Amino acid sequence: MRPGLNQITLSPNNNFANQIKENQTQKRSPIRRHRTARAVKMAASSRALFLSCFHGGGAEVSRHLALRPRYPSMPRRPRTAAVTGDASEGGGSGGDLEAAKGAAEEEKVAVFAVTGMTCAACAGSVEKAVKRLPGIHDAAVDVLGGRVQVVFYPAFVSEEKIREAIEDVGFEAKLINEEVREKNILVCRLHIKGMTCTSCTSTVESALQAFPGVQRASVALATEEAEIRYDRRIVAANQLIQAVEETGFEAVLITTGEDRSRIDLKIDGVLNERLIMILESSIQALPGVEDIKVDTELHKITISYKPDQTGPRDLIEVIESATSGDVTASIYPEAEGREHHRYGEIKRYKQSFLWSLIFTIPVFLTSMVFMYIPGLKDGLDKKVVNMMSIGELLRWILSTPVQFIIGRKFYTGAYKAMCHGSPNMDVLIALGTNTAYFYSVYSVLRAATSENYMSNDFFETSSMLISFILLGKYLEILAKGKTSEAIAKLMDLAPETATLLIHDHEGNVVGEKEIDSRLIQKNDVIKVVPGGKVASDGFVIRGQSHVNESMITGESRPVAKRKGDTVIGGTVNENGVLHVRATFVGSESALAQIVRLVESAQMAKAPVQKFADQISRVFVPLVIVLSVLTWLVWFLAGRFHGYPRSWIPSSMDSFQLALQFGISVMVIACPCALGLATPTAVMVATGVGASQGVLIKGGQALESAHKVDSIVFDKTGTLTIGKPVVVNTKLLKNMVLREFYDYVAAAEDNSEHPLAKAIVEHAKKLHSEENHIWPEARDFISVPGHGVKANINHKIVIVGNKSFMLSSSIDISLEAMEILTEEEEKAQTAIIVAMDQEVVGIISVSDPIKPNANDVISYLRSMNVESIMVTGDNWGTANAIGKEMSPLKRLTSSS
Repeated sequence: MRPGLNQITLSPNNNFANQIKENQTQKRSPIRRHRTARAVKMAASSRALFLSCFHGGGAEVSRHLALRPRYPSMPRRPRTAAVTGDASEGGGSGGDLEAAKGAAEEEKVAVFAVTGMTCAACAGSVEKAVKRLPGIHDAAVDVLGGRVQVVFYPAFVSEEKIREAIEDVGFEAKLINEEVREKNILVCRLHIKGMTCTSCTSTVESALQAFPGVQRASVALATEEAEIRYDRRIVAANQLIQAVEETGFEAVLITTGEDRSRIDLKIDGVLNERLIMILESSIQALPGVEDIKVDTELHKITISYKPDQTGPRDLIEVIESATSGDVTASIYPEAEGREHHRYGEIKRYKQSFLWSLIFTIPVFLTSMVFMYIPGLKDGLDKKVVNMMSIGELLRWILSTPVQFIIGRKFYTGAYKAMCHGSPNMDVLIALGTNTAYFYSVYSVLRAATSENYMSNDFFETSSMLISFILLGKYLEILAKGKTSEAIAKLMDLAPETATLLIHDHEGNVVGEKEIDSRLIQKNDVIKVVPGGKVASDGFVIRGQSHVNESMITGESRPVAKRKGDTVIGGTVNENGVLHVRATFVGSESALAQIVRLVESAQMAKAPVQKFADQISRVFVPLVIVLSVLTWLVWFLAGRFHGYPRSWIPSSMDSFQLALQFGISVMVIACPCALGLATPTAVMVATGVGASQGVLIKGGQALESAHKVDSIVFDKTGTLTIGKPVVVNTKLLKNMVLREFYDYVAAAEDNSEHPLAKAIVEHAKKLHSEENHIWPEARDFISVPGHGVKANINHKIVIVGNKSFMLSSSIDISLEAMEILTEEEEKAQTAIIVAMDQEVVGIISVSDPIKPNANDVISYLRSMNVESIMVTGDNWGTANAIGKEMSPLKRLTSSS
């Protein structure tokens, strides 16, 4: 990645320096001169074009990769000279030339999958090689996705020629039929109920993989979800659900992956056939509605629609008006079904565990505790029928409900697993507990029919095993629930409500209305107040402010926004009122794409997990074989006196001791941890990382993290606090510091600049009262990029930079200039304060290093990990920070 970092520091002119030099040395070829000149013209837009490659994800990448000329000087096709040159070389006639010119009017887009690109230098070499070809309109390289999209004229260059050009620079390239892929290859997500271990996930995964049309299937036990990549020309989502249900599990559709919006509406009111018919016909009449499904049991309507033509607010209004107010509609709470299922499952396991304790504790006491208390022991040892005692009868009665009522889910799970030939954890539990239970029943019945047979039962073994397993399942489900908390926190970044502006036909604002943020539709105008969150992705049509975009960019410094600038949903408006026109809503928003990225990362299996899954496929049969062998070896060893007789407890014989060892192997060796430990760790790591602003792309990245030998840190907001604070004050006149800051804060309090806020916050610390009132500032003037000016207590106060002072005809003394130079060497921003045309003080503002940053760098250094800092600031600032952080080895600045 280091070559890439170096390339980033180059200016656009330097990027094409080699091309210009090559053009000068090859004057014989007018075609090459034309291509090089055109490449230079394209330098200004190449960066914006490259960044556009990364908007969206999955099947939506192709749409956002669309290349559009961003400057009028770019030719629509190669000029006549270029065509003539090609024609003359090939001996073409004038008619061929005209035909070629006509064909060149039509552009074609080709997407290539390129393997081997690792950094920006690789991208530059590929882009350069492609653009050298004749007939190339433009090209964009996506290093992260390993793809190159080329807009070209088929009359002058072919897709095969482009592929060969990419391979000539050392990379493998393959043409992708992007349009067909995007249209027909979809990614479906299913919620699967009833999976208990990796054997279950392997069964479901194998069934889906074997289905025609399925390209890839991944099933995650921790999230109980399946992600299926399929060809909708061959298979439908309903068939995938049916394939899962045939394996014995219940599947609920989350999304089909089709390129259309879908919404679930909750209907409150009595639904009958007449109302359902009215609702369906009324909704279907709306433009853009594609599909309607009504679930009367859940009182839910699922509607698929085109967001450009309609939206959730229109749908709700139609439903309520069509039924004359008999029913009301609202957004169905997201993931309510899954959350309700999870909470229901937690409640069921908790109740099952508590009921099992009610029966198991007495069984345990009668077999392990009361037998050592003389009075109780005599009562339990009383015979009821022949040699069957009261204690044995009580344990039989108490353990039976645990075995067959509380533990019935293990029987159903084992039956379904065996029917599909994939034994799982339930099979081990059922075999182990049944062996202990039925051997105990045999022993008790034999004692009841014999006058000298001493019974020895294992009722406590079966009941206690079931109780402990239920406790484990309860804790396991609680752990699973924590894996989704991070995604819920991400979704909470979006505000619950938004202020919708209502316009008349002339575009004037006639009112405003507070709505649920999920009801925002495309082209709505949303009002964002200071301190509020931006409710939707869009662009500013009115107002100016600073917006904190740290939740997306990681930069804690607010970004100035004015008319025409884009904003991202979930970011915080610092100051000023903004009117934002919504562009991307619902699943198209940046926040929704981040959530999908985290979900996909959680679905991805780490290499060690794939290895564990392979083991789990044969684990259950292997455990059964091993448990039988364990019982047989110990039984034969006891029968032929292979171990001392003293090893056998007085209440057992060699057969019973061997049986206990066999049962222990069968039950204890359940593959729960094998299948759940790694995915749970990945879920928690990716979730916690996302909540801290770190997006981890799956378990493979986590597993390979120990191989990292270099870490690149951004400066602002990562190594530094990211918020300017006052670090030093130099007074050049005899003044009280508090009085000095009262004047400065009174002037800066009217400014919206981040440095002004830092000064005001520092001034507040000099006063004991919380809400100190500053002197009144009259005739306030703010000059963007320079400073502010105001009349305070009959004094003209000017606060700003050196150029502002000079433009205001204020002389800066030699002492003040020395201070300014000294502060600049420290990478601090020096703000000059003048009163009545005389400099009275200098305030130093800086972005200080985080308290624990040096400790982190030192710790990484002790692990032999090199730390590199990258910053967009100048070299002086980067060098000053580097000196403060001595363990930093390398610095990279953009200027």
